[in-house]
Amino acid sequence: MIEYKSYDYTRTIPVDDYILRYRDERRFMAYCRECRRYGNSWSCPPFNDSEDYLSGFRNLLIVCTRITPVVLDVPDAVEAGQELMHRERSRLDKRLLALEEEYNGRAFYAGSCILCPWEECARRSGKACRYPSRIRRSLEACGFDLGRTTSELFGIEMKWSENRNLPEYLLLVSGFLSDRETPIW
Repeated sequence: MIEYKSYDYTRTIPVDDYILRYRDERRFMAYCRECRRYGNSWSCPPFNDSEDYLSGFRNLLIVCTRITPVVLDVPDAVEAGQELMHRERSRLDKRLLALEEEYNGRAFYAGSCILCPWEECARRSGKACRYPSRIRRSLEACGFDLGRTTSELFGIEMKWSENRNLPEYLLLVSGFLSDRETPIW
């Protein structure tokens, strides 16, 4: 098990402002179409209700989780990065679902679905999701630019693996829509 430290940074922004400044649906849907999960996972596009999905809320709590591995030189950086992100996703997803219960809002997970392997997603065979009460979309699946989000709202640039080494840190970006007060993270 890889050792790491994590820290959650938070920022609240009015939903309308975030949509105006950080959403580029056409550009990000083009990226999504290049992914093997596009149309094959219930948490990934295409969606036919994106506008409705984002409406009815005033505030967006954005959670930027910085994961800093203790050791960067690992045998398999891809596998190590996935392990770190999966461990943090489990923690984040539980907290986001608890916020939905407490504040009657809508959670956005960081990245694609981790409830079942994408190759086994029921969407691939035209069936309903096996976990409808637990699945959530991500901000990027709704056309938001997370690179700009992290750099402009948090002052943190996204990093990528190089030469089979883990980057200095990994970032996960989650969100929570609410029409009431800002939730306490």
